[in-house]
Order: sequence, then C-alpha cells, then structure tokens
Amino acid sequence: MTTLTHAGDTLTRNALTVLQPGFDGTTTVPDWVRRRIGEGLASVSLFGRNVRTAEQVTALTAQLKAERDDLLVAIDEESGDVTRLEVRTGSSYPGNHALGAVDDTALTREVAADLGRRLASCGINFNWAPSADVNANPDNPVIGVRSFGADPLLVARHTAAYVEGMQSSGVATSAKHFPGHGDTAVDSHHSVPVIDVDRDVLNSRDLAPFRAAIAAGTRAVMSAHVLAPALDPDNPGTISRRILTGLLREEFGYDGLIVTDGMDMQAIAGRYGFERGCVLAIAAGADAICTGGGPSDEGTVLRLRDAFVEAVRSGDLPEERLADAAERVRSLANWAVASRDAGGAGRSAGAPDAGIGLVAARRALTVTRGETYTAPLTEAPFVASFAPEANIAVGDETPWGVAAELSRRLPGTESATYSGEGAGAKALAAAGERRIVAVVRDAHRHGWMADALTTLVSARPDTVVVEMGVPQSAPTGALHIATRGAARVCGEAAAEVIAGA
Repeated sequence: MTTLTHAGDTLTRNALTVLQPGFDGTTTVPDWVRRRIGEGLASVSLFGRNVRTAEQVTALTAQLKAERDDLLVAIDEESGDVTRLEVRTGSSYPGNHALGAVDDTALTREVAADLGRRLASCGINFNWAPSADVNANPDNPVIGVRSFGADPLLVARHTAAYVEGMQSSGVATSAKHFPGHGDTAVDSHHSVPVIDVDRDVLNSRDLAPFRAAIAAGTRAVMSAHVLAPALDPDNPGTISRRILTGLLREEFGYDGLIVTDGMDMQAIAGRYGFERGCVLAIAAGADAICTGGGPSDEGTVLRLRDAFVEAVRSGDLPEERLADAAERVRSLANWAVASRDAGGAGRSAGAPDAGIGLVAARRALTVTRGETYTAPLTEAPFVASFAPEANIAVGDETPWGVAAELSRRLPGTESATYSGEGAGAKALAAAGERRIVAVVRDAHRHGWMADALTTLVSARPDTVVVEMGVPQSAPTGALHIATRGAARVCGEAAAEVIAGA
C-alpha cells in the first residue's frame, strides 16, 4: 500500500471526511481523535462504552466540538431495546414496535421529538434511527421489536412521523436498513441475509417506508448488508451500485447522505474484508462509513484512510466519487449547525420530558386476564426471567424485565434468570410457594422458552406472564401482558398492571 506523505492534501482530507469512527473513553477525547479532526475527520460515533451519564456525555461532546464546531456526533439511539444513551439503565422511551401497536402518529412524532431534544442537549446531532424495516418474518433474529410492525403502510407512516419529530429537534435521522432487513432469518452481524422475493413485493412492502422517510425529509439513509437478488443478484445493499446509486439515488431521487451499517459486521468484513468492503461501499454510492462498535483505534482510521487513497490512485475508486461523498458529509454537518443555531430547527426546542415515554409504554400494553386471574399482586412475587442470547444490536449490557420495578412496589420481590432446557423446572423449584411472574422475549422463537412457560402455567395456573418481545404466541397464564419491547418504561408499565397501580 502506498505510504502517505502529506496528511493535508484534499484527497487525504476527503478520505478522512467519509469515516465515522468510534473511540474509547468517557471523560477525555483521545489525542489521536483530536489530530485526525484537524486533518479532516468530520464525524465521530458514540457507543455504550462512551456513556456514563447525560452530563458526562455533554462534557465529552463539548471537547469534540471545541476541535471542530460542525463535527457530526453520531449515535445508535433507537430507544426501546437498542439504547446507547441509557445503556446501563434501560430506555426512557419505548421502541418502534410499541409505538406501532398504539398507531398514533402524533404520539410517535412527540416521542421522537422528545428523544431528539435529549440527544441535542447532550451535543449529539446525528442518530442512526429509525428502523424502517417491515417485520415480515416473525422469526427475524435481529429486527423484531425494532420494527414498527408487519404492515408496510403502518411502518411507512410511523417512519415518516419519527423522522419529522426527531429532525424538528435539530438531530438528523437515518432511516435504516435500506433496502430492508425485515424479511430475514439471518443476522447480518454474522452472515449475509437473503431476501428472495420479487421486485413487486419489495416495492409494495420493504421499500415503501423508505419512500415515506425520503418524502418526510430524512437527512440520511443507512444501507443494509442484505442480498436482494431481485435488485442485485451479486452484491448486498451496502456495496451494490444498483441499489445505492441506481435505486436510491436515481429512481427514488434521494439526494441526502447514505451511511453504511457497521462495516465490521461479518456480512461485509467476513466476506470482502474490512478495508476492501469500505472501498466498495463508497464506490457503490455510500457517503459515510460506520466502522461499527468494534474497531475504535487510530490504526483502524489510518488503514481506512490509506485504503481510500490507494483505491483512488489505482483507479478502483473514482476521485470524484470520494469527493462527492465527502461533500455530502459536510452538507449534513452544515444542516446540523444551522438547526442548532435556529434552536432545534425552530420548531421543537426546549428541555426533554421523558414522561412521554411512560405514557407511550402504557398505551402500548395488551393485557389479557385469564380464567384464573383474581386480583393484582399484593405480596412480593418470584420473578423468573427467561433470557435468550442477546443479539449484537441490542447487546447484553442493558437491564430489562420487571423485577426492579416490582421490587419498588412490592418489597421483598426476588428474581433469577434462566435459559435452556429445563429452565421452567428450575424456576418452579426456586419460587417455592411464592407467586411467579415469568418474563420472556420472543417466546415463539425459542422452543425451550415456550416449554418453560408450559411447565410453569401447568403447575401454577396463577402465573403472571410478561412477553417483552414480539407477541406472536397465544396469551397464557392468569395474567398475560404484552409490552412489545424491553425498555425500562415498558417494564414499569407492566409492573403497574401486575401490582394494580
């Protein structure tokens, strides 16, 4: 690879401009980040590892903005199950599936605006959300409650409402994952999913929410590492010129930023290589490279910078394509600054009030009382949480469930977490004579979890069941509560019903 000798030339600056790297640390911006900002780096990304408190994040972003006032500070804050800003406490807002179940676009707009105000107050101006995926496959291992639902028209109208709400707070949205990740049975963190349906189905189902997001003015669209043979039989979306340039740019007329999903994901890095995959993405029409929550060091940034420069010099990447991508990044940065200076796009300024999140979570509940239901719990129960393996998008740091909320209402509540075969029998033995509250996520996708519920309800018909995933299975137990997400406020809303608050 060619050794770079002049870090200030236009080509090198453009190569840095298209990167959106993460970094380690919560209190001090690393020196290497400061240096590369001075050389052209125009974006950075925050992940859970950068977050302790809102005040700490605000201080961290202030250091970043001191280096470059128009810096894009991005985060993956969908709310609901996927939260970075509240990674250690659980989100103050329900996720998309809960909002879709309520189906009140005014509420979705208000929740997104309030979340946007919270992000903006922390110095964050670019959010990799919302998920515009239609959850067409109920066995989807990575989307699920991150989707507004399985109805394309519902997903489209709520995607548009989310875009309008968040951007009214001066935070750019990124509708994802184009051209759709909803009809997959494979997680692109691990391999390349295939959506093998014809173009008519893609048009009416998967692509409809993205058209709505574009019509609503979304400032960014995030690509998917998904193979859709009807669109491109050879290349997944992130590295497909047919999909990013032909479909999104030319056919849809979209002129905003295209950002990739995490390029460290195995669907790209495992098949094409990390550096080569990033070059292919820019060549295909992407403008910004999300390096994901993995690589977060200076060496990674320099390798990618050099890979872009070498690709231009070898003819594999047209220089004008790299320059166009960099200009789109700068254009989004200019919009973010103008929106901030206008006070949250002039429409939705003010302090955040996360009370709207609990209101939305309450409205999203579906409560089914069985024949054995008598009254709310008044004594401390035993909470048995049945935990599937967390997908990488959600992570395993964020607490979930109802145990903490029930403990506040019913002191003495005890809890334990189970997984795998025999989990129900273990929970039953641990509970003793106490009432059991069984908490599950996507019981329909996990045979061992469904078996555990059968064991508990058969032995103890007064069991309370809380489903915090997609409620595909029939309600069971004396009391069944579907929260449609595992955000902290979803647990709080469920605990209120269980304890009769």
